[in-house]
Amino acid sequence: MERRSLLRAAVLGGTSAALGGTLWRGAAYAAPAQPGTGPYGSLGSPDANGIRLPSGFTSRVIARSGQRVGSTSYTWHNAPDGGACYADGTGWIYVSNSEINPSGGASAVKFSSTGAITGAYRILSNTRQNCAGGKTPWNTWLSCEEVSLGYVYETDPWGTNAAAQRAAMGRFKHEAAAADPVRKVIYLTEDETDGRFYRFVPTTWGNLSSGKLQVMVAGSATSGSFTWADIPDPDGSPTATRSQVAGSKSFNGGEGCHYANDTVWFTTKGDNRVWQLNLLTSTYELAYDDSLVNGTAPLTGVDNITGTSSGDLFVAEDGGNMEICVITPDDVVASFLRVEGQSSSEITGPAFSPDGTRLYFSSQRGTSGSSSGGITYEVTGPFRS
Repeated sequence: MERRSLLRAAVLGGTSAALGGTLWRGAAYAAPAQPGTGPYGSLGSPDANGIRLPSGFTSRVIARSGQRVGSTSYTWHNAPDGGACYADGTGWIYVSNSEINPSGGASAVKFSSTGAITGAYRILSNTRQNCAGGKTPWNTWLSCEEVSLGYVYETDPWGTNAAAQRAAMGRFKHEAAAADPVRKVIYLTEDETDGRFYRFVPTTWGNLSSGKLQVMVAGSATSGSFTWADIPDPDGSPTATRSQVAGSKSFNGGEGCHYANDTVWFTTKGDNRVWQLNLLTSTYELAYDDSLVNGTAPLTGVDNITGTSSGDLFVAEDGGNMEICVITPDDVVASFLRVEGQSSSEITGPAFSPDGTRLYFSSQRGTSGSSSGGITYEVTGPFRS
């Protein structure tokens, strides 16, 4: 679905106004949305889990760090972070990273067709500070190390095949990954104040053991055209990958990444922006910038990002009001949910079940503010299809 960016909207007709999280466009001005409203309506009072949700939605706790998952014998990991869902017959699997260093790794929870928890297990061990990652079209999970000279690990959500280190995808402070099956590449973000945006071009699509690491080359403006250039030395030593290509574009703290319909979106936490790359025209622009809406939009501390078939983007906050916010295709920016009483935490790992009716996410440090206090949730309700 084509998305008009806030940046483009801001310059159309030379006027704009931010009203309740919506950037209204000149002659297209309409009655302002109220703060906290959007396609799902206002948030209700906190439920028994301390989550404020729109009408018709409910939440439940799936797992807590240091405790057994459901009736299984598996103990959930600390500091749950990036995640994704996978179809599993009539049920599904949710995978989740562990952002601790050392140990790190990733775990999985298995669900029946009714949503009952039927299993939980480890899929990656003995890695470092696994933050975000990404799902591949061949149903593996790319778990990324957010450390200097970190690796990408390809893991099996079913826990059958051993995890594999994918050194060809570069060694840097990895954050998220998003697969593009049309161009047969994987996009990668880097969590540095002068980080870069990369893509990995496998020698053979479906096999990430070899290929070319490339970096985005563009000017310093917030919109324009871009190209890709090969990284000469993907292992990042002695020269960091972000410093190897003249003209590569710097991004302030790359975080979440999502691909759909010839477009890739990624977030940068240092300047609270969501970037949008049109892969058909090789142009980039801003899909969200809180400076353009004068701080009136609810979204702050942008982090993990995912999307739905309706074209909605769901963006998790690192801090802020502990919200997951929605950005609609017509640029409405609104709170979808808020977690109360956990201001020392962050929201991580948003991912939808295969049928789109359940949203999974975590509060990384829960009510305790400690990595051992993580809580993983499920929200069920009438999501837009």
